[in-house]
Amino acid sequence: MNKSDLVGAVAEQTGMTKKDVDRVIGKTLETIEDALCRDENVSLVGFGTFEVRHRSERTGRNPATGEEMTIPAGYVPGFRVSKSVREKVNKSLK
Repeated sequence: MNKSDLVGAVAEQTGMTKKDVDRVIGKTLETIEDALCRDENVSLVGFGTFEVRHRSERTGRNPATGEEMTIPAGYVPGFRVSKSVREKVNKSLK
């Protein structure tokens, strides 16, 4: 499912227009991004938590040449799914 599919599904379920749903989803994602940029977690109870994770500097390999290289430390966004969503997915895919 891509964003367009998501917008269509939500519009169908809520009776809102696709244009309005697209705006709401866009602003929701923008708000989550802004919070992560401020190093804040975004917790959606019953769904999961968006968070910023720190990655330490590490050694890797250039896939084209095989040469060792240093990958610098940095921050990456992460998502930790809630227990209820994880259980629902596991149950439905068995």
